[in-house]
Amino acid sequence: MAMKLTLQQLMTRAALPAVCVAVASYFSFHAVSGPTGYVAWREYKVQRSKLQQAVQTSEEQQAALQRRLVLLDPRHVDPDLADELVRRNLDLVKPDEVIVPLPQAQSAGN
Repeated sequence: MAMKLTLQQLMTRAALPAVCVAVASYFSFHAVSGPTGYVAWREYKVQRSKLQQAVQTSEEQQAALQRRLVLLDPRHVDPDLADELVRRNLDLVKPDEVIVPLPQAQSAGN
């Protein structure tokens, strides 16, 4: 009971499965390499970890500045910090202190 199918009948029967395979392939491709696919997701994870690290660094810097701000409160200034700032900004030395200059690196021509 062999039925001979014409080319047109064969194409008609194969059209729906072919369209389904094409649609599935399209969505599979974009699920892997599309703008929101698996490859992009991995790149987003890397970017997110870098941004989290930058946020953590910023928070640490902010905490350090906050501690320094508390030490510079005009009502009770930390004497060591005030002394450090005055010395650094005005180049002041106490009479009983000795400054030992560090040797400078000699140039290659000497």
